[in-house]
Amino acid sequence: MFVSQGRGLACPAVNLSRPVAVSPFKPRRQTVTANVGGVLVGSAHPVVVQSMTNTDTADPASTAAQVAALAKAGSQIVRITVNNDEAAAAVPEMFQRLGDLGVTVPIVGDFHYNGHLLLKKYPRTAELLAKYRINPGNVGTKHRDDNFRTIVEVAVEHQKPVRIGVNWGSLDQNLLTEMMDANAERPEPLAAKEVYFEAMLESALRSAALAEEVGLRHDQILISAKISQVQDLVTVYRRLGARCDYPLHLGLTEAGLGTKGVVATTAALSILLSEGIGDTIRVSLTPRPGGDRTEEVVVAQQILQSLELRSFTPQVTSCPGCGRTTSTYFQKMAEDIQNYLREQMPIWRDAHPGVEEMKVAVMGCVVNGPGESKHANLGISLPGTFEEPKAPVYVDGQLKVTLKGDAIVAEFLDILNDYVARTYPAVART
Repeated sequence: MFVSQGRGLACPAVNLSRPVAVSPFKPRRQTVTANVGGVLVGSAHPVVVQSMTNTDTADPASTAAQVAALAKAGSQIVRITVNNDEAAAAVPEMFQRLGDLGVTVPIVGDFHYNGHLLLKKYPRTAELLAKYRINPGNVGTKHRDDNFRTIVEVAVEHQKPVRIGVNWGSLDQNLLTEMMDANAERPEPLAAKEVYFEAMLESALRSAALAEEVGLRHDQILISAKISQVQDLVTVYRRLGARCDYPLHLGLTEAGLGTKGVVATTAALSILLSEGIGDTIRVSLTPRPGGDRTEEVVVAQQILQSLELRSFTPQVTSCPGCGRTTSTYFQKMAEDIQNYLREQMPIWRDAHPGVEEMKVAVMGCVVNGPGESKHANLGISLPGTFEEPKAPVYVDGQLKVTLKGDAIVAEFLDILNDYVARTYPAVART
């Protein structure tokens, strides 16, 4: 049966008496669980947020400070560069400084070219790191397999998981040449990009098989296959996810600066996460000079929270503004409230469990303001230009009070704090 919609095309009738539950997302791809310093990564656990420092690891003070900042922002795992003797030698002092700060986040060592040498030369560093990241394309050429085995043997000795991280920009050239030559002999050769994709997958999966042959357990291996283009990344991870049950680390490599990096990463990761692919994510943003490294953690959390896969901090709904809201007052208030919520989360996270699910609306005029405020746990609708100077506050859909005057922000924050204390009671510590 069809119902006419004016002069447009007929549309199928919908039986509204029988609501149909439809999930837009696919179930998580099933994986084994890897234990990274106490953080469990795999399909049986929430998607993990991680990040990486950009300090000189040879400077243990600055590296410890940035690790602490990333952990405070919500990074559950932090990776550091271990690229030379000075960096490897400084890792124990960095851990000591983190201990003094009370920071216990798992630290991953990122090794390229000389990891087999550094891990053997600095056993204390090998012991302290929670995981080793190896790029199969950067462990040598003539002695590639021997160098790779050495790193895995150290991992087995210290019972550390390993991430096999293949990268489009540093692919194993011997393997790529071998596959390109084989492709050229096919009756109908594949496009060069297709061979690149297959070489990435082959590099990752061959390396994983070799790691298990050396003695690493199946559940001590994670894999990534990073590319800098959104559609290519989606293609590679779809194929990779179908060929193994290792946990997958997602990330758009060299995502870029500012809006470009945020949008491109969000586009790529959202597609894959909605298909159930991905067990830990990192947002690889190019920071602005002097920029805050924790931005990549905030973006990663917001991707997961926007997809309703995890909750990290109360969400603020605010309108974009229009000709009705020529004053910037509501914009400043929305920013102040959002910043306040994020600043309070380190305290609230333990004291008021569940508060991360709270929704707050800060609206600029009467068009959608009261309606959005009623849908939120806590909402305020500010007066638009030329409207009556009052701001109704709604709590769980009910009008609580109407604020006026110059102290609206402070009064609203008082109401917010009271709501948190009442709705998410403190948990007694044992």
